[in-house]
Amino acid sequence: MIQHEPAAYCYFQDIEPRPPLDAVFQRDYLLYAVRGALRLNVDTASWLLPPSFAAWIPAGTAVRIDLDRPVTSCSVLARPSFCKAFPPATSVFQMSALARHMIRHCSDWGPNGGHPDEAEGFFSALLDVCAGLVPRSVDVQRPYSADPGLRRAIKFTEDRLANSLTAGDVARAANLSERTMQRRFAEDVGLSWSQVLTRVRMIRAVELLSEGSMSIIEIGAACGFNSLSAFNKAFRAFAQTTPSGYRKSLRE
Repeated sequence: MIQHEPAAYCYFQDIEPRPPLDAVFQRDYLLYAVRGALRLNVDTASWLLPPSFAAWIPAGTAVRIDLDRPVTSCSVLARPSFCKAFPPATSVFQMSALARHMIRHCSDWGPNGGHPDEAEGFFSALLDVCAGLVPRSVDVQRPYSADPGLRRAIKFTEDRLANSLTAGDVARAANLSERTMQRRFAEDVGLSWSQVLTRVRMIRAVELLSEGSMSIIEIGAACGFNSLSAFNKAFRAFAQTTPSGYRKSLRE
């Protein structure tokens, strides 16, 4: 008897660091890592996906996934239109405790079938829960530019978040004058360099808070803040909660 591929299934696998993966999936794809962090790139958009975030990728979307660290993937692939609750474009959202528990529960329900009778209904409920999280999530999209000089500037900034950076330092590293760099950021990215710095600091903070191994003070220092109060103020403006409040929400 021919065994048909199920309407939805879970893909659970330990993945070692490897070159970037360029792919187009024929199924809708809920991309999630229970350990490690992925970087997802779609067109000109780029997101970091620590274990507190997942991505919904509609079938037929060209993606690049950076796998530069060990990752445990626990993702769901579903037939197109199996879940109609998600937006039509790629969406990145914060996973709730319920969603994280649900996706772990179905980690053994792979592509070869053998699922329990309730599996299809469970997958449908899981995807509906995740779709409901999209409008309520923190935006962790990384600043992006096709301009080579600005890409150097962003990379230099990201690599030195714990340092005391100035716009002049970054401009020199990017082989640009400070005035030119600031003008290009405003025109191409829609942000000043200082706004880019704050954003990448916050994205790094979200990643470190998700990992759970560092104290709040240590995370603030790793992201370039000289005081806990300054870190709390910046993070609250970004995520509408304090770093400790955000970490608590991940554990509840």
